[in-house]
Amino acid sequence: MRIFVAGSTGVVGKLLLPKLIVEGHEVIGMTHKEENKAMIENLGAKAVIADAFDRASLFSAMEEARPDVVIHQLTSLSTRNFSDNSRIRIDGTRNIVDAAQSVGVKQLIAQSIAWAYESGEGAAAEDIPLDLNAAEPRQGTVAGVSALEKTVAEMPNHVILRYGMFYGQGTWYDLHGFMAEEVRQKRVKGTDAICSFLHVEDAANTVVLALNWPSGPINIVDDEPAAGKDWLPVYAQAVGAPLPELQSGSSAWERGALNGKARKEYGWKPSYPTWRTGFAQSLSTR
Repeated sequence: MRIFVAGSTGVVGKLLLPKLIVEGHEVIGMTHKEENKAMIENLGAKAVIADAFDRASLFSAMEEARPDVVIHQLTSLSTRNFSDNSRIRIDGTRNIVDAAQSVGVKQLIAQSIAWAYESGEGAAAEDIPLDLNAAEPRQGTVAGVSALEKTVAEMPNHVILRYGMFYGQGTWYDLHGFMAEEVRQKRVKGTDAICSFLHVEDAANTVVLALNWPSGPINIVDDEPAAGKDWLPVYAQAVGAPLPELQSGSSAWERGALNGKARKEYGWKPSYPTWRTGFAQSLSTR
């Protein structure tokens, strides 16, 4: 198939492009930076310049590419620009879906998150509603996720990948990433808040599989939702940081997510089933 990847130079996109090409697909990688063209081409894809906020350039790129499938992996998280990230989810997704529909694309796969569920007991499955009544600043994140998912659902075939918190190469939790430095400086405390992780390699592998999945949202997280009191000391050890301080307390929405549907109904299996071993495996070789 001809596959158009928006977000082709992000932490997932860089791993995804070669995987799609190995499967025999013709891949067009979108970037809004001229200096990223060489990276995309070196990965074996065709590079196109377009900005998700510039409808004219995006429509033009989609018209030229005429893809069978669009993959939406756009974020603005490398610089921790959360307001711009929400704008991508709202305005960028609107433009991507409109551009895709303008050339007859029927299938779209999009990146979402697995920590936007409303408060409750235990880890959340896909039937739990999003936390639409959250207070700020969480409200901005959830509103962006909700807008993205509603817009993507306008496509005839739409898979919404609700990813866990990424770790691995190029992420905040990489050996030299933002969180590693925060933990080394003892600016992060281990609490009762539950988090579901996902290795970024599993995120990229899942997109390839999702080309054959049915429409709808699906949690893509590892097997072990965990409290900060449990995972943070393990992570600190993996990045060579001092043991963190531990304290009680969490917000009711910090509940983690379940991957039972992906495993049982879709046959999905993560290469890194748990952060407990995945942290050391992904950091010890760097």
